[in-house]
Amino acid sequence: MAKTKLSPIIAGTMNWGIWDKNLTTSEMVHLINICIENKITTFDHADIYGGYTTEAQFGKAFGESTISRDKLQLISKCGIQLEGNRTNKIKHYNYSKEYIIWSVENSLKNLQTDYLNVFLLHRPSPLMVADEIAEAVEKLKSDGKIIDFGLSNFTASQTELILQKTEISYNQIQFSATHHEPMLDGSLDYMQVHDIIPMSWNPLGTVFREDIEQTRRLKKLLAQLVEKYGVGSDTILLSWVLKHPSKVLPVAGTVNIARIQQLMKAVELQLEQEDWFAIWTESMGNRVP
Repeated sequence: MAKTKLSPIIAGTMNWGIWDKNLTTSEMVHLINICIENKITTFDHADIYGGYTTEAQFGKAFGESTISRDKLQLISKCGIQLEGNRTNKIKHYNYSKEYIIWSVENSLKNLQTDYLNVFLLHRPSPLMVADEIAEAVEKLKSDGKIIDFGLSNFTASQTELILQKTEISYNQIQFSATHHEPMLDGSLDYMQVHDIIPMSWNPLGTVFREDIEQTRRLKKLLAQLVEKYGVGSDTILLSWVLKHPSKVLPVAGTVNIARIQQLMKAVELQLEQEDWFAIWTESMGNRVP
C-alpha cells in the first residue's frame, strides 16, 4: 500500500515549546508558514514534547493559521511516560491497546486535527505485546485516525516482532555523520528489505555541539567542502544523510528562519562519492576497511 508522501526534509517541533525556544502562538504560525513556503510540509511531534504541552501549542497556532489540513502532514508519537508528569512516579513506557488509542485521540485533540498522517511508537518497551499493538493500530486505521504506522528507535529484531502482526511504514532513528552505526548494524539494510522508510532525528549529529577530535576533523573537511559546493556545512551534512540508498528523511529541528530557507538545498545537492566517503572517514578517524 502506498505510504503518505512526506516532505524530503521534516520539521522537528521538539524545541518549539517550553523545552527550548518557547515560541509564542504568532511565532509558531509564522514558522509553520515559513516551512511550508520552503516545501517543508511535514511536522514531527511527540506527545511528551514540552512535558506534554507542545502539541497543544502547535495546534492552537495551526488553528489560527487557517492553513488547509491537506497542505501539511502531521507525525506524532506515544509511549513514553515522563517522570513527574501526569501521575507517573518513574519514567516508563506504556503500549497497552487502551493507552495507544487514548494517546492518539489526545494528540488529535491537541493538534486540532481529525487524523495523523503518521503515528509512531516512541521507544521500544520490553513489555510491549505485538498483538495488542496491532489491534490498536488496526482500530485507529479503520477509524481514520491514523493513515500510516511506524516506530521510533526500534532495532531490526524489535521491528520484526511488530512487523509480524501489522504493517510498518517508518522507523525514526538516530542517524548522522557522527552516529553512523545504523548503516553498519543492519538497521538500514533491514528497512530497505522490508520497504520501511527511515527518518533520522538529530541528522547533523554532534558536529556543532561538541568540540572533540571527531568533530574537529569533520569541521576541517567541511570547510573545504563548503568552498567546493558553495553551501553551508549543515547542508552538506544533511546531503550526506540523504545520499544513503534507504532514502532517509531527516528531521531538522532548527527554528532559525534563514536556515529553514536553506534546508531544501540539501535535497538538490549531489555529494560526489569520494566526498561522502571522506566525511565518513573523518568521522571514524581512519580509512574504510
